Amino acid sequence: MAWYHKLFNLEEKQNPAQVYLGGTVESSREYTQNYESFYESLEIVNRGVNMIVDDTAEIPAMIVPIEAARGVVTGVKRSKVFQLLNKQANPFQDISAFKRNCITDFLIDGNIFIYYDGAHCYHLPADKVRIETDPNTFIAKYTYENSLDYSPNEIIHIKENSFNSIYRGVPRLKPAFRTMQLLSSMRNFQDNFFKNGAVPGLVLKSPNTLSEKIKERMLAAWSMRYNPTTGGRRPLILDGGLEVEPMSQINFKELDFQDSIRANEKVILESLGVPPILMDSGNNANIRPNHRLYYLETILPIVRKVGYALERFFGFELSEDVTGIPALQPELRDQAAYYATLVNTGIMSANEARVAMGKEPIDGFDEPRVPVNLAGSAVNPEEGGRPEESSPIEEEE
Repeated sequence: MAWYHKLFNLEEKQNPAQVYLGGTVESSREYTQNYESFYESLEIVNRGVNMIVDDTAEIPAMIVPIEAARGVVTGVKRSKVFQLLNKQANPFQDISAFKRNCITDFLIDGNIFIYYDGAHCYHLPADKVRIETDPNTFIAKYTYENSLDYSPNEIIHIKENSFNSIYRGVPRLKPAFRTMQLLSSMRNFQDNFFKNGAVPGLVLKSPNTLSEKIKERMLAAWSMRYNPTTGGRRPLILDGGLEVEPMSQINFKELDFQDSIRANEKVILESLGVPPILMDSGNNANIRPNHRLYYLETILPIVRKVGYALERFFGFELSEDVTGIPALQPELRDQAAYYATLVNTGIMSANEARVAMGKEPIDGFDEPRVPVNLAGSAVNPEEGGRPEESSPIEEEE
């Protein structure tokens, strides 16, 4: 036994660089609250995040029936894990609400923290959880709201990809932060334009020098009488050589920003992993392949990241059940022809085909069929074919 086994009583040698990586505190990213505000105020951010959250939460987990490996917790039965992941995580939430809370944190904060008390799972808001790292192992403890401590064996942590930290993930909205700011500024500019009566400012030109008192009285009169927000369209009489000149030539059509808004929305959707074509209305021939791409490259990777963390914690191998996802299923005609060919050629039994299609097996359909053709039998090629002709003598007998 090596010296480090005696010193730390471990089965595996520790990472020598951990002493340089540990000893720090990893908190939520500084822009998380901004992401939350954009999620609640920008339609495209809300819709894109909700699509991923809802679609991810709809995919159930299957427990692979193999011998369980050693997990963080021991003694948990397979039926209990199935109950926690697919039926009821805790007595106070339905499984969909629990999953949606977790995935929303994953997209906005880049992390998911789940507390397991030995019987149930509870979601901890990621922006309120701090990770205190350990210079010897990996994580010393998790701290919630700077007051409540959890041990590493009580927390299931799912981390999004990141480069600068091996402890906390980077939210998917971070690369689109500037775009969301720009889109929000455009909307605010339009709002202010309407609040000001949708009329550009005016310049009053006078050939004479006016005193400050006369200027203030004139501005007050114009503000009171010519105010579109109160319906003021009262004509004014200009005397003393006053002329009216517009300050700018901007009109509402130029303030619509429609092309810019559409381009910024596309950038936000692409950063989330949602094909922009899924947001367009109308009949489009590319909807189905893009919908499938959306599941393969966005939804399933998130489901698998969550599954790997749960595998490590509970010790059971998990896989995603996609039989109920229409985008991942072939066309019904192609699916029927595919399984009919496999069953009729004896490659799989009828019950195996039924299970693959999400249907219940039927008694008596467990054995593969033996295909029979005119050239010979699949069991023995020397048998079968055209029956032998009997001779005339045999027929008379």
